[in-house]
Amino acid sequence: MSSAIPLYFRFLISYKDFRMTSILTYTLKTLPSTSKWALRFSVRTLSCSSQLHAAPAVQTSSKKTLAKPNVRNIVVVEGVRIPFLLSGTSYKDLMPHDLARAALSGLLHRTNIPKEVVDYIIFGTVIQEVKTSNVAREAALGAGFSDKTPAHTVTMACISANQAMTTAVGLIAAGQYDVVVAGGVELMSDVPIRHSRKMRKMMLDLNKAKTLGQRLSLLSKFRLNFLAPELPAVAEFSTNETMGHSADRLAAAFSVSRLEQDEYALRSHNLAKKAQDEGLLSDIVPFKVPGRDTVTKDNGIRPSSLEQMAKLKPAFIKPYGTVTAANSSFLTDGASAMLIMAEEKALALGYKPKAYLRDFVYVSQDPKDQLLLGPTYATPKVLEKAGLTMNDIDAFEFHEAFSGQILANFRAMDSDWFAQNYMGRKTKVGLPPLDKFNNWGGSLSLGHPFGATGVRLVMTAANRLRKDGGQYGLVAACAAGGQGHAMIVEAYPK
Repeated sequence: MSSAIPLYFRFLISYKDFRMTSILTYTLKTLPSTSKWALRFSVRTLSCSSQLHAAPAVQTSSKKTLAKPNVRNIVVVEGVRIPFLLSGTSYKDLMPHDLARAALSGLLHRTNIPKEVVDYIIFGTVIQEVKTSNVAREAALGAGFSDKTPAHTVTMACISANQAMTTAVGLIAAGQYDVVVAGGVELMSDVPIRHSRKMRKMMLDLNKAKTLGQRLSLLSKFRLNFLAPELPAVAEFSTNETMGHSADRLAAAFSVSRLEQDEYALRSHNLAKKAQDEGLLSDIVPFKVPGRDTVTKDNGIRPSSLEQMAKLKPAFIKPYGTVTAANSSFLTDGASAMLIMAEEKALALGYKPKAYLRDFVYVSQDPKDQLLLGPTYATPKVLEKAGLTMNDIDAFEFHEAFSGQILANFRAMDSDWFAQNYMGRKTKVGLPPLDKFNNWGGSLSLGHPFGATGVRLVMTAANRLRKDGGQYGLVAACAAGGQGHAMIVEAYPK
């Protein structure tokens, strides 16, 4: 950008005029002179009651397949997850590899795949337990996989499981392996809390000291403030801003109201509850927690009312912010695992795959002002790569970090001006139809274990396509660092 104006913006709309200050302009001269552009960002208020009905089954006529000549078809045989739970509940006394092991064991039980057939295992995670930094390996050994089966762990913030899956796709496409398990795990109930840097340095120096005099000299430098711990924070290292604070600014920038955010969150919880009651969340496998009861369902689905949600105070920008605990995803414990194969291998083993994993893209933007706009940038790129349009998509599954993030992405995707000024496109991306969007709930209601959500998104898309007769699903997610991911999922012929 050639502008010296800060990239963040806010739209202030009145009946007579419309004023824009900051983020998304090249120069002051590019500002529209009327309110028409701003009004395009005025997405209609979500009517919760009208959106809670199950979307009609998609009767999609057979479309072209996305198979490419001389390229291996890669399929999802099955994917599972243990129930996603609010942090501090039933999983609080466990370690991350315990959850990952449970997901792997659930996948083995569901598919009956011989352990020796699996060539490689990849897991995503964000906040690593230092004792099990390669959690994929520890979980694999715990689940009974051969010690000859390699495993590694990846991290890419909220799209860590997405990275695990696409790494698996790359390994299979390259002909290196035929069968790979990809997944992810996060345990927010027990995050690493470190001593302060000064305290760590003193402890390391004490360990090296050879005489009593050296030790006493070091101890004489001790101060009480050395004991202050370093707590982990969901904040950008490059900007020192929490994601919630960024979401609040983004919502303000795109004129997303508190009511709209609460309405969208309520929609997510109600649709998740409906899907749960109807048994549609079939990717869940029960988990017998040591010393506790067996957990069989997500515990963060809590339909409320707009009146109750309106009583909550802003969580990040006080007192005028619009992001609250009710319209944000909550800290979650959980794990997921997916069995990915070359199509010919899956058929040879007697499996009927659920879906093909097709084109995917990763994107990156400014982590300060476009931290959560990954889906807006990734969606058109993956559609163009696959030769599809928004109208071809039968099931959209977007990660819901915050209601404001989803609605801000909607407005950016529905804006020609944003497309022209920020995406290098002549026309807007287009708005995903709500009757095809996150119909079984999303991260706001089901939960968001950072490292595990990607598998849930893909499996939900695949299961929705199978149930409704659709052919193409589009999965998209934002992530810390201003990054994003999108993938096309194609239903496997019945």
